[in-house]
Amino acid sequence: MPEPELLPILLHPAPVLRARARAVAEGDGDKVRALAPRMLATMYAAPGIGLAAPQVGESLRMVVLDLQKEDSAGPMVLVNPEIVAVSDERAVREEGCLSIPGQYADVERPFRVKVRWRDLDGTRREIEADDLLATCLQHEIDHLDGVLFTDRLSPLKRNMLLKRFQKEQKLKQREAM
Repeated sequence: MPEPELLPILLHPAPVLRARARAVAEGDGDKVRALAPRMLATMYAAPGIGLAAPQVGESLRMVVLDLQKEDSAGPMVLVNPEIVAVSDERAVREEGCLSIPGQYADVERPFRVKVRWRDLDGTRREIEADDLLATCLQHEIDHLDGVLFTDRLSPLKRNMLLKRFQKEQKLKQREAM
């Protein structure tokens, strides 16, 4: 079986990254089943542990993730995921984003979450997650609402990080000429 074709990962400030993605509807089944392996292949090639459909230009409420080494159940494809509960306990973890490559910052989020979604067969699933999986789920679901991890930083940290990113992107463009 041939490798799925990789998708281009959109970089900040692409407008689709700031828009609320639409729910996957009944008629989108073929589209999401075709998109899932391409999103996973793109995520692995990046390399990353999570990718939301808006990051590849698809305004759909769909994410893929695979924590690989982190004792996970393997790749997950979540259609219309929603956070249905969060813990009062908070945790700080360093986050990065494939749409803002090379930039990392400590982000505080709930330590534990309960997430509900449908899989590619339409079966309703639910998971209670903590630690890295909880952070990853929250980060990717944020993407579906047009929220980037930088939005969870202080204005000073956000501005510094985004200015550094823009400077690096300009440098890369110059080097490519």
